[in-house]
Amino acid sequence: MTTTPNTPAIDPARTALLLMDFQPAVLGAVPDPEGVLARAGQALAWARTHGAHVVFVRVALDEADVAAIPARNKAFAQVAATGYLTEGSHGTAVHESLEIREQDLTVRKIRFGAFASDTDLRAELHGRGVDTLVLAGLSTSGVVLTTLRLAADDDYRLFVLADATADPDPEVHQVLMEKVFPRQADIVATAELAGLTRTPN
Repeated sequence: MTTTPNTPAIDPARTALLLMDFQPAVLGAVPDPEGVLARAGQALAWARTHGAHVVFVRVALDEADVAAIPARNKAFAQVAATGYLTEGSHGTAVHESLEIREQDLTVRKIRFGAFASDTDLRAELHGRGVDTLVLAGLSTSGVVLTTLRLAADDDYRLFVLADATADPDPEVHQVLMEKVFPRQADIVATAELAGLTRTPN
């Protein structure tokens, strides 16, 4: 990915980096998990260096969440049946290489999108004056797609880190990045973040 002269600059004070579903249970389903995790770490280092807000999003279901999933929910009924996203298990924790700090926001969700569950993420971002989101996550066709659509409807300026995002199906990833996401977001590489960052006057 390469930026264009029309790619907007990023104001870190008004930007949140969303690192979504970087969990052992999800990483195992995508190609090159080590590479995508390393680039997520690079994006996190960028956010720390420049003072952008950081949001960690993870998916995990407790007993009540599982009991409330209707059989008609094709995807999550299967998740509930397998039990592999059970809250408290190692597979649902944020990967240990991504350090969570006290000032970071953390979201536990029970559906695909970061905004889809009964979380206070919208209110937290609004309270911090955030109007721009940088998205990275697993998978491209799951949490990234759902979060992007809802965030676009909420009028956020959006960036997607193409190389810090992955999908179990590389072809689906490519189609979303090249044909779908650009309608609502700027698609950039993690290494391009520094060059897009607006420095305070």
